Amino acid sequence: MDEETNPPIRQDYPESILGSQHRREAIRRLSEERLDVLVIGAGVTGIGCALDAASRGMSVAVVEQHDLASGTSSRSSKLIHGGLRYLEQFQFGLVKEALAERNLLLSRLAPHLVTRVDFLYPVQRLWERLYAGLGIGLYDLMASRGPRLLPRHHHLGRRRVARDAPALKDGSHKGAIVYSDALVDDARFVISAARTAAKLGASIATSTRVVGLSRSNDRVSGATVRCLESGRELQVSCGTVVNATGVWSDDIEAYAGESNSRVRASKGIHLVIHKHRINLESGLILRTTDSVLFVIPSGSHWIVGTTDSDWHLNRSHPAATHRDITYLLGTLNEVLTHPLTTDDIVGVYVGLRPLLDGDSDKTSKLSREHAVTTSVGGLVSIAGGKYTTYRVMAADTINAVRIDQGLDLPESSTDQVPLLGSEGYIKLRAQIGEIAEMSGVLPATVDHLLSRQGDRIYEVLDLIKEDISLAELIDPRLPYLRAEVVHAVRFEAALHLEDVLTRRTRLSIESPDRGTNSALQVAELMARELNWDQKRVDSEVAHYLDRVAAERASNEQFDDETADAQRVAVGEVRDNFN
Repeated sequence: MDEETNPPIRQDYPESILGSQHRREAIRRLSEERLDVLVIGAGVTGIGCALDAASRGMSVAVVEQHDLASGTSSRSSKLIHGGLRYLEQFQFGLVKEALAERNLLLSRLAPHLVTRVDFLYPVQRLWERLYAGLGIGLYDLMASRGPRLLPRHHHLGRRRVARDAPALKDGSHKGAIVYSDALVDDARFVISAARTAAKLGASIATSTRVVGLSRSNDRVSGATVRCLESGRELQVSCGTVVNATGVWSDDIEAYAGESNSRVRASKGIHLVIHKHRINLESGLILRTTDSVLFVIPSGSHWIVGTTDSDWHLNRSHPAATHRDITYLLGTLNEVLTHPLTTDDIVGVYVGLRPLLDGDSDKTSKLSREHAVTTSVGGLVSIAGGKYTTYRVMAADTINAVRIDQGLDLPESSTDQVPLLGSEGYIKLRAQIGEIAEMSGVLPATVDHLLSRQGDRIYEVLDLIKEDISLAELIDPRLPYLRAEVVHAVRFEAALHLEDVLTRRTRLSIESPDRGTNSALQVAELMARELNWDQKRVDSEVAHYLDRVAAERASNEQFDDETADAQRVAVGEVRDNFN
């Protein structure tokens, strides 16, 4: 490869490496330094807040009781979109804002993780074609500021739909509309954003739980944080606590003596189906009685979702029931030539949306807008919102911190801060063959790594150079490499087997065995990095196997979300494990 034309692909950002050294320094900093901002929660919103604060020159740390993106931020529909159905609810401001963010992510901030996806919208009547066409036309118009990144929508007749979407029954449509949106690898997005925040000076400490807030002079002035790895409790001092805990927001507010319930948990389940079982060239969107159903392309699989219903049980372990799964399959099968059965399901995952509570009895009717509140001095809470608008939510939150502390801070500039991995990505994408030849791996492997690491691909390729056995696949049916396990521990804050199988990779939902056959191999690779003994390896594997068995029991045996069903479904294994 010509060095003069190569992008700066081997930049070293040691401060962005979220390994054991970073965690040790984060724990020291939490216990010894007074921070400007302490963020609770390492989902996309919390990490976005840390990135925004750090980019404005504030000292900031993030604490998270589990893992990066361990909640809703790794269990989304994987869409970056304006929300076409929100137009029907007249939420024009939300849609316009989200479409602007979608375009920013596609073009500048994260082109390695956010990519175009096309959807087929079948119509059955002339009035529906007109009605949907006007709505999608408005959607395109609202996204048209600046250079056009995605094509305009277009209409298809019955014959063209039959050719492009043979999976659909002949009588299920009278044509269709095709429009474009964007996909995201949600967990990897949070990891990339976390490393970007760390590069700017933020400290990230996972497996640390807030167990109380401290007050002085009628303000929240810090928190008591327990390290779940050591059991040590830390007294953290800060100017403002940012509560970015999603469906746990009310719990943190309660630590400050506030009892107002603002957040309502809405359960959304998703099925993962082998690509060959649904013969489509693009994604699919169907109207349902209360909402919409998506069939979303995801590598060698489809993601089918979602539901939208209240969840009142253990928020750490939302579970899909047999009834949920039957509903999704039944709705989709109404339009499929070859119906799906439960045997076609490779994986199931469930997320909880933190919606702003309102008067509606149905969570599908609740607003996806966000609210930033300062219920007591020193505590700023961000609730509601959409994954797509996380950056705007974060900017609004840090603006509230500025007001809370009376600071003279610059305005948010995160629209000019590409996430780690993005800057050299486009040029590297054109050099796949050369990189493969130089690194001694297959072009398909380079393509896979680029779509996950962007211009940080050499962090993984260098591991393979040191140990060629790391180029082997973890599971021969899926593209994940053994090197990615080592990389997850050294660079991406992975501490537990579940972290790697469910978030650093998607083995837990893309493998028919849900990652159980890979568990021991992955745990042994992690053991070398984390100095686990055999007892710890066995414990990590047993915990993961128990979790999968419990989830399968819920998926197959229970029709109702009863306390017993959920106890069996997830068994509080994570809580007991720590």
